[in-house]
Amino acid sequence: MTDTTTSTEQPQRKAVALISGGLDSLLAAKVVMDQGVHVEGINFYTGFCVEGHTHAIRKKDKEKQKRNNALWSAEQLGIKLHIIDISEEYKDIVYNPKHGYGANLNPCLDCKIFMVNQAQAWAWAEENNFDFIITGEVIGQRPKSQRKETMPIIARESGAEDRLLRPLCAKNLIPTLPEREGWVNREEMYDFSGRSRKPQFELAKKLGFEDYAQPAGGCCFLTDENYSKKLADLWAARGEKRYELDDIMLLKVGRHIRPKKNFKLIVSREEGENNFLRGYKKEFTSIHTVSHGGPLTLLEGSFDKEDIKLAAQIVARYSGGKAAEKVTVEVENFEGSSYVMDVVPMQPHEVKEKWHV
Repeated sequence: MTDTTTSTEQPQRKAVALISGGLDSLLAAKVVMDQGVHVEGINFYTGFCVEGHTHAIRKKDKEKQKRNNALWSAEQLGIKLHIIDISEEYKDIVYNPKHGYGANLNPCLDCKIFMVNQAQAWAWAEENNFDFIITGEVIGQRPKSQRKETMPIIARESGAEDRLLRPLCAKNLIPTLPEREGWVNREEMYDFSGRSRKPQFELAKKLGFEDYAQPAGGCCFLTDENYSKKLADLWAARGEKRYELDDIMLLKVGRHIRPKKNFKLIVSREEGENNFLRGYKKEFTSIHTVSHGGPLTLLEGSFDKEDIKLAAQIVARYSGGKAAEKVTVEVENFEGSSYVMDVVPMQPHEVKEKWHV
């Protein structure tokens, strides 16, 4: 690689840091920057990130932060951030993880390999004349991908080999090329391990960071049990592992209720979700209450008139008319035609627990 020289005889080394927006990647980049290395960040968009989605949609979350933590981290560090959309390429990692899933549908080990590998961060580093890669990984913090025995797998299968530096736990690992060559001082690296966040909090204070993303642990919906159940249900209903970005966005919103195998309701829980789901009315048949206040609901799958009536009764159960003798609803198909119907609201005990995805 071509070195960027400074006014001294020693070349200034360049590193690219994987910036998730979490505290660990923020600290890892800062530790290396403080040794005089030129650092820039990369953030990969997979479609499964938590940030800026549900908090921005739900009215009850209006007090929660809506910032993009990766951009915010780059701003705090004073570095350039390169955001790369890998949502299409990432699908195969979700469908067919070589190393399997974690506790839910999270392909964490394959994900890390993919993000570091020759087709992603390492290829970018080589193309842009960067010398090594930084990640915020800590041994023992995540049961699937951050174990001492799996970390060499990531380095090896990604193609980065020993140009992959983990500053927060480097002293627990074999010295990497940047350490051996003196590009960074190994003695100024750290030996963090385990799931405790105390060492990171103390280091953050030492480095002058008072505000950072909470909680730790990444921002991926695939680590969430409830979200993974909804994705598995989607795949089961379609008979194959397949999704588009609209699918994974809709899985983050509303109550998902499947009263029959052939169709599902997505029932909004409040005004913010009502507004969000309204944007999908040209793609789905929808139901909303007319006689009472209530949720906007999308129907997904194949359904007949009896199925629509059943769905309308479920919608009425979640409306302001749930105790009324009847509720008037409007059914509108995605082409824009509509009709109204009166239904008897289902009682809470009639909406089976097993219907909730």
